[in-house]
Amino acid sequence: MRISAKTEYACIAVLELAAQYGTGQPVRIRKIAERHAVPPRFLVQILLQLKGAGLVLSTRGAAGGYHLARPPEQVSLGEVMEVIEGGASDGESRTPNASSESPAVKVLNEAWEQVRMKEREMLRHITFADLLERAKTQEQQMYYI
Repeated sequence: MRISAKTEYACIAVLELAAQYGTGQPVRIRKIAERHAVPPRFLVQILLQLKGAGLVLSTRGAAGGYHLARPPEQVSLGEVMEVIEGGASDGESRTPNASSESPAVKVLNEAWEQVRMKEREMLRHITFADLLERAKTQEQQMYYI
């Protein structure tokens, strides 16, 4: 599984928004960009794409920023990835440089598709609420010197 920088940044941004969900305070792009070393201009494009898909909302003005459109329990990792990456391309799982008529290639392609289906299923079941809980656990296990 390959994750593009754009997808990773989108997931980071949504996780930040999930952490602030319900506070009534929108999250500024600058805060996300500084905290995670994400280029702000790139983050603007990503958040606009997520907004277009209805996953995030924006608030204008001096106290403006972004927030999740739905509770973190209702937003999955798979959903964010699909918005950013689009649907998986058909050629993605094909065995390169091999005849598609070959029985070996056919069974390999079927296996790749089964793996992709399981992967998508798993990603649809991981919510940003789950990821927030995992992040809290990680913070509690860190040692500070």
